[in-house]
Amino acid sequence: MSTNETQTPILRPHPIEGLMTTAMENIKQMVDVNTVVGDAVEANDGTVIIPLSQVAFGFAAGGGEYEVSDVKGNDIMPFAGGSGGGVSIKPIGFLVVRPNSDIRLLSVKGNQLALRLMDLAPEVLNRIETMLSRKEKQVSPG
Repeated sequence: MSTNETQTPILRPHPIEGLMTTAMENIKQMVDVNTVVGDAVEANDGTVIIPLSQVAFGFAAGGGEYEVSDVKGNDIMPFAGGSGGGVSIKPIGFLVVRPNSDIRLLSVKGNQLALRLMDLAPEVLNRIETMLSRKEKQVSPG
């Protein structure tokens, strides 16, 4: 090789890339659609119950190179790094699908009595209306 030719340095992947790749692959395995929307369960009467969850995750990675000299006095740049992550899974409710096409979201928290009363209000009004119409038929000469 002549002195005019420059040698192209061999580019090696930085060690932080390996940390990031490993961490992201593990997070991808943990968080999928079945984590947020659970497996459906079918009851004997045909009702299907689907659990719903809130999923949050965080991730951090970092590192650095530190200049030190080896025994022979050569400067070397060793790498030190690390990564970490966390996942939070919190149930938020259940989606209930009945065979008569009645679909409801039952929340894990909140005032269930108030929600149930709101669900039943139309049915109660229909029953009152039916009772009143029966009384009117009985009172009016027919």
